[in-house]
Amino acid sequence: MKDCRDVLTNKDMKRTLDRLAYEVVEEHGDCAELAIVGIQRRGVDLAVRLKAILDDQLERDVPMGKLDINLYRDDWTSLDLQPLLNHTDIPFSVDGRDILLVDDVLFTGRTVRAALEAILDFGRPRRVELLVLVDRGHRELPIHADYVGKLVETLRGEHVNVYLKERDGKDKTCIVA
Repeated sequence: MKDCRDVLTNKDMKRTLDRLAYEVVEEHGDCAELAIVGIQRRGVDLAVRLKAILDDQLERDVPMGKLDINLYRDDWTSLDLQPLLNHTDIPFSVDGRDILLVDDVLFTGRTVRAALEAILDFGRPRRVELLVLVDRGHRELPIHADYVGKLVETLRGEHVNVYLKERDGKDKTCIVA
């Protein structure tokens, strides 16, 4: 395995998600019009955790959905392999809602662009905000996150790997050269 420089440890990730949840509540109050949408795959895992924190803080059930953006990617026809399709499940109307889009890493902005297109196929939200665990810069599109767990400086050729217990058996975020 290549050298993996730690960015967030297990404890850091929990503390970061707790902080992000508080920031969302500060912005949205009782979050009555808020729904969470996680981008498949790790964005969904993070959205599930965030939802649990918000449900506990607000003492109610915040709606949550899962979004697969693979067919909305602007590069899928040029990929060597066919995109691995995941499941989209948005069990609520997005019309007039505040949508909190959740992903693990914000890089070029292309995933978020694809997610915005996919959400608009479900209706017209009042607004869409973006929450990411890590913002690593190097944007190719004019997209920014409203809530950022950790801002890290990376070289363009480096990768930010997010490992989650649900999927990888551990919680850790690191930079790989």
